Amino acid sequence: MFPQRLDSPLAYDIAKAMMDGFNRHYRLFRAESARAKHRFETADWHGQQRAQRERIEFYDLRVSEAVARLEKEFKAGEQPMDVWHQIKLHYIGLLVDHHQPELAESFFNSVTTKILHRTYFQNDFIFVRPAISTEYIEPRGAPTYRPYYPAPDTLADTIEQMLDDFALLGSFANKRRDAERVARVILNRFHQVKLRANFQLQVLSGLFFRNKGAYVVGKIMNGFTELPFSLPILHDSHGRFYIDAALFGEDDLQMLFSFARAYFMVDMEVPSAWVQFLRSLMPRKPRAEIYNALGLAKQGKTLFYRDFLSHLNYSSDRFRIAPGIKGMVMLVFDLPSFPFVFKVIKDFYPPQKDTTREQIKGKYMLVKQHDRVGRMADTLEYSDVGFPLDRFEPELIEEIRKFAPSQLEIGDRDGNGEMEVVVKHVYIERRMIPLNIYLQEAFDALANPESPAHAKRAKEQLERAVIEYGNAIKDMVAANIFPGDMLWKNFGVTRGGKVVFYDYDEIEYVTDCKFRKVPAPRNEEDEMSGEVWYSVGPKDVFPETFEPFLLGNKDVRAAFMAHHADLLDAAFWQHHKERIQAGQMLDVFPYEESQRFQHEGHATHF
Repeated sequence: MFPQRLDSPLAYDIAKAMMDGFNRHYRLFRAESARAKHRFETADWHGQQRAQRERIEFYDLRVSEAVARLEKEFKAGEQPMDVWHQIKLHYIGLLVDHHQPELAESFFNSVTTKILHRTYFQNDFIFVRPAISTEYIEPRGAPTYRPYYPAPDTLADTIEQMLDDFALLGSFANKRRDAERVARVILNRFHQVKLRANFQLQVLSGLFFRNKGAYVVGKIMNGFTELPFSLPILHDSHGRFYIDAALFGEDDLQMLFSFARAYFMVDMEVPSAWVQFLRSLMPRKPRAEIYNALGLAKQGKTLFYRDFLSHLNYSSDRFRIAPGIKGMVMLVFDLPSFPFVFKVIKDFYPPQKDTTREQIKGKYMLVKQHDRVGRMADTLEYSDVGFPLDRFEPELIEEIRKFAPSQLEIGDRDGNGEMEVVVKHVYIERRMIPLNIYLQEAFDALANPESPAHAKRAKEQLERAVIEYGNAIKDMVAANIFPGDMLWKNFGVTRGGKVVFYDYDEIEYVTDCKFRKVPAPRNEEDEMSGEVWYSVGPKDVFPETFEPFLLGNKDVRAAFMAHHADLLDAAFWQHHKERIQAGQMLDVFPYEESQRFQHEGHATHF
């Protein structure tokens, strides 16, 4: 229970110091996000990627600073629980009229759980539920979005005005041409319906920056119809701006804000208002994923965990060992009714896996900080996660005891007699269909087709999956990533049919690898030998040796060789290694080639 009095002389000072720590964090986060505009204007692409990486570390640094200050100035860890109750009440008072209250609550939780023992991680001491509403917070500066009310014959003029309102320093190659193109495709979307009195464009007031692109994001309203849209702005070969495409509808926006892409840089005074607007464009996308996409990953984790606890309350199935081929490094489990998987690093690995827990964690952090180009799943990382013991299948408990005993604790939950499983360290990823299972479904359908049409669909599914697999690898190569283990089982198929990589323990930078052709055998004995007769360094890769592991099925082989035979050639990998070392950064777009306008001197797909 909360105290009836606020009589601790330290409680307000501790709450204020914690709020100062959060305000410093968001001020630095926002300043770095705002600088993305200048980096885009000056084509500082490597600086943009570096800032995207470094900003991820801001939160943990500010939390550590706040913990150190509270311990040094107030001996916070020694304060009685009555004082901590009062600290939370004072903090709630400081959140009134705050513009980022939900983020400040998560910051309070992060700092408090670093200081208090886990038994106090309950509603009285931390924000399990939000205390402050984020509805209707009005920014002091620029509005969250700008409305425009064009007539059909002035739509191009309005789009030009909208582009001017973003105040990019630099010139468009042909702003009028771009505005007329966009106006034409918008009017084509509405050509069979009457434009209503409320026909308008609502556009978020800041551009979304990522890698070499800046994105206008908004929606078109016409009567009761709302159509999400986004306009990617790129640089041409002369350094001038141009609109590369017009994206429409929830599916296009979902692709743009995918969990398999790097976080956006965008300057937001009231992030909850931006999330609410984006939610109106993508109602199927959880708020947690939208916060993640905006670079506010800690808030994403907070909301995800709240959603997870709610799901546990309203479900009754049990955690189980995840279906599929078991990994050598990761123990994977899931809850059938929940669309995510839980991955725990094992305590020991077979001899062929020469790695350590810290190295594996380093690989996952590499992916978190890297441009994921729509091909590498984002992960949520948690420590000391508690689950009800009665929701675990006994086989899963035994599996964890056998392979990851250091990661398992079982005990009395909160001292109330309820037994709890505590997993010390876990990664959580969106569940996908493993590519090997997806292909097996096609193999089975081809082996026993119900009809010629069924066989045709299975053949198309197989070919599409193989093409997507190769495209995924090539997109990762464009971002300087070599997957390491390229087996089908390490890739998944998303709801939208995209192939995404999700097994990171052997991932390497392309530039750290040495891609070689297999040397010719020196003699007949070499040729007949089952052993490798040539020297192999720790970072040596022989692409032609991928073939036996990947192309055993004749239909898979035919599709792969028709579209991606170059992946078996060391020269392909060497070429891209040299390109990356020369500082060239390729474009990997979050939309299809067919959606692009045609421009002279525009950037090209990988």
